[in-house]
Amino acid sequence: MSGAGQLSRRRFVGMGIAAAGLSGLAACSSDSSSSGGKVTLRFSYLWTGQEAKALEKVIKKFNQSQSKIVVKGVSNPDAQAQLAAMTGSKGAFDISDNFGSATGAWAEKGVIKSLDEYIKKDSFDLGDFTDSSMAQCRYKGQVYQLPIAVNNSALFYNKKLFAEAGVKNPPTTTSEWAEAIGKLTKTDSKGRLTQLGLAGASGAGADYRLLGVTHGGKWYDNGKPTPEDPGNIAGANFYVDTVIKKYGIKEIERFVSGFGDYQSPQNPFYQGKLAMVIDGEWQPSFIKEFAPDLDWGVVPVPYPDDKPELAKTNLVAPGTFFIPSNSQHPDEAWEFMKYLVSKEAMLSFTKTLSNLPARKSLLTDPAYKSIKNFDLFLDLLANKNATSIPSEPSLAEYTSDLATADDKITRLVKTPAEAYAQVAKSAKSYG
Repeated sequence: MSGAGQLSRRRFVGMGIAAAGLSGLAACSSDSSSSGGKVTLRFSYLWTGQEAKALEKVIKKFNQSQSKIVVKGVSNPDAQAQLAAMTGSKGAFDISDNFGSATGAWAEKGVIKSLDEYIKKDSFDLGDFTDSSMAQCRYKGQVYQLPIAVNNSALFYNKKLFAEAGVKNPPTTTSEWAEAIGKLTKTDSKGRLTQLGLAGASGAGADYRLLGVTHGGKWYDNGKPTPEDPGNIAGANFYVDTVIKKYGIKEIERFVSGFGDYQSPQNPFYQGKLAMVIDGEWQPSFIKEFAPDLDWGVVPVPYPDDKPELAKTNLVAPGTFFIPSNSQHPDEAWEFMKYLVSKEAMLSFTKTLSNLPARKSLLTDPAYKSIKNFDLFLDLLANKNATSIPSEPSLAEYTSDLATADDKITRLVKTPAEAYAQVAKSAKSYG
């Protein structure tokens, strides 16, 4: 999944320090009940680097804003270690972050607390959070997480390459998209690719989850996996027919093998090797840092010509906060969580990360105007066609099976219909 996958790449670059971080939290747990008359709250978070620095600023402001709680934050960029720490009788941390996609599995296991009691007690208003962000925070009608930083994706395009190819406007429909891909793909005298109209920035594959929903598909229906939804198959077929079959998987793999690092000036989109790429809302800030002279634009992912009602369909992945069931100070963790998702803290944090805010009231905040073309992503999140994949207990296993199917589709080992039929068969055995 695009949003979640890319943000995971940014969060988990420092996995080597995870064990030390968890040890540090465990060491302070023995004196976690008080610190100078204050309750010490242990906050283990997955963010690293600049993101961690931004979060520490929020922690500092919270600690200065009141006199009852002291939050101690530690960067632990290891989701497996995080889950392991949640299964003991005495937790190593009181509050943490992850993604909305984890809600169903964790709630079913009983390792995270329902927030309903706190929400009711404090009359906490959920109405300002975007519907697509909150959808992944609920399971069986209860709220288990709250969102802060949201990811979605759109179609980036190189304006210079468009002009050179005689493509006047970015595509809005899939037929226009297919035509543009053809015009923007170049080969040398030996038939070897030198420029590709569309591909993934890190390989030959595509974001098949996103292409599925932009073609009207659903990946779950009433809690059941639906990989064979006609829209899902149509989305995969679009990419296979327009890119993979047309230019050949072996030649595409040869071409993408020369791509530089994603988060560097050698990113293939920055280098002009890819004329178009589907990417997330953090990309404008990356371009500013790594390719400031790039002449680029961004538009919603095109929709099928016969389905204009799907315009601006986008897939949302929220970064979230939760309280583990073994938290030693859940009440204090709730007080801190409310601060984390407050408008002030959310604005400060998301703007620093160039992520989207989960609150509707922040989608028009002028603070984001300093980020080039960011308004497009804000508009997509506000749109009625913003959606998310339901956070069901089977999602991790389903996602793994889909990834295997995606690879077979990309390498032309199986057709989309065949590959997703195999997933549907496997899904019958999900717990």
